Amino acid sequence: MPVGRSPRPFSHADWIFEIKWDGFRSLAYLENGDCRLISRNGNEFKSFPHLNVALPLECSTRNAVLDGEIVCLDKTGTSQFTNLLFHRGEPRYYAFDVLFCNDEDLRSLPLAERKHRLHGLVPSHGERLLYCDHVEGMGEELFHLVCQRDLEGLVAKRKFDAYVLDGSSVWLKIRNRKYSQWVGREELFERERHHEPVPGWHSCDLACAGLKMII
Repeated sequence: MPVGRSPRPFSHADWIFEIKWDGFRSLAYLENGDCRLISRNGNEFKSFPHLNVALPLECSTRNAVLDGEIVCLDKTGTSQFTNLLFHRGEPRYYAFDVLFCNDEDLRSLPLAERKHRLHGLVPSHGERLLYCDHVEGMGEELFHLVCQRDLEGLVAKRKFDAYVLDGSSVWLKIRNRKYSQWVGREELFERERHHEPVPGWHSCDLACAGLKMII
């Protein structure tokens, strides 16, 4: 599902609002104890073996396709992108949608129903598989809190939409323009492009490929 942009926060009863976690967007394909993490550009993430092992164990079903974000969290629960990029902390997966479950295609269901199904698949106190919660209607209030916490922003989604790519469903990111972790990021990616590979190079290469889409 692509994510467009909204220039400013808004509130509306037909929309839900989630924190935009700062990490790598990924589909998680869980199948009979195995897990593949696929990037937005269709590449497989090879550098998160702990997630590949943990997600099938923590998910309450053996077969599912999840949509979410690979993140690295600090002690306050804030995502730290450079720690994720250079493997300085434990990766986690924030799931915010479910597309398939036990061979059932859920993409035609309203988002609110898919979130309900997803909540039942994710453990309440998981070690690596986390549920991305949301608020309904109150986008401006949540955005204010996001800016206070120096988080990246919000993602706004219509709660009755299906998961389809024909333009009829809408997801919008609302950026915190004062987000401190954006400072120097493009220069970091460009610098790493022209150096010998470092730990986390594969993740950096994927992030560089999608940088223009992110910002």
